[in-house]
Amino acid sequence: MKVAVLKETKVPERRVALTPDVVKTLTKAGFKCGIETGAGEATGFYDAAYEQAGGIIFLDKAAMLADTDVLLKVNAPTIEEAQLLREGSAVISFLYAYTVPDLLDVLVQRNISAFAMDAVPRISRAQKMDALSSQANLAGYKSVLLGANALGKIFPLMMTAAGTITPARVLIFGAGVAGLQAVATAKRLGAVVEVTDVRAETKEQVESLGGRFLEVQSEGVQTEGGYAKEVSTEYLQKQKELISKHIAEADIVITTALVIGKKAPLLVTEEMVQSMRPGSVIVDMAVESGGNCALSEFNQTLVRHGVTIIGEANLPAMVSVNASELYAKNISTLLLHLADKDGFKWELDEDVTKGSMITHQGALVHQFTRDILAKTV
Repeated sequence: MKVAVLKETKVPERRVALTPDVVKTLTKAGFKCGIETGAGEATGFYDAAYEQAGGIIFLDKAAMLADTDVLLKVNAPTIEEAQLLREGSAVISFLYAYTVPDLLDVLVQRNISAFAMDAVPRISRAQKMDALSSQANLAGYKSVLLGANALGKIFPLMMTAAGTITPARVLIFGAGVAGLQAVATAKRLGAVVEVTDVRAETKEQVESLGGRFLEVQSEGVQTEGGYAKEVSTEYLQKQKELISKHIAEADIVITTALVIGKKAPLLVTEEMVQSMRPGSVIVDMAVESGGNCALSEFNQTLVRHGVTIIGEANLPAMVSVNASELYAKNISTLLLHLADKDGFKWELDEDVTKGSMITHQGALVHQFTRDILAKTV
């Protein structure tokens, strides 16, 4: 079975779908791994390392894709890349399929089977394939470092002959994988950490890491796959009232809140930004989905009302070595679950296959994606 890895073209992106170590593993398993020249250079994985691992370097992307069985990528293939794939082949990558209907049309027309890393079900036996979690973990870590770097003060309590420095205060919206890693990182640096989340069940996890959970009294929130599915207007108002005081006292605010299949909820209003102390920082990790802060801008760092607002959309790419290493293990584990050296198993009713398969045999087969796209028509 022939596998192809391309140099990622999305900006900014430094990750690569396979590392030399994982290419070596797949080669031993009987796969032939084609690597576009320079695919791993941004992360320090050079062509020579791939060749030593058994990979084949291609200078001609079109020739490689025309003769591949499955394309492995970090980001969704471009329409041009999908058109270069031979009909009946497959692709595995992050897709967020409901956001790329034009690409889906090409995949369907060319009878390409697409599997989405973002759709792998969060079940225990699929943990090694869970790229959402591996990348969010790194993003949560990096968000704290970005905030700390932009803040004009240190995180920990420090007692000196010249006086005592009080610890920085960090407020985190969302206690998913990214939020919990942000809690752990900020606590290790010595900050006082407060967390708010619509899911009351995250309280114990937050407190186990040393954070203080700001709880909104409500009837509860529906969740799906670890994400909030539905949040009422009443809940958002109660949450706003609860955190208004805390956000005004925070040195750093990190927002991670996402609603699967929908625009990110607006949690930090311009009024809240105005209430913050000059020199404080907001890191909006949801900026690619519309942003949790009213003033954040995609891939921009700006200052509004004396507050630095960081809207970096691809935090994992800022720690691309570890991000690529983890992602390569995630995607190769999924590939080995779906196929062997002789081809795909096509176990269509198996949970991981069914959950992650978006297109197959010239049709859009993923029910969740179909439902969302039907609502946008």
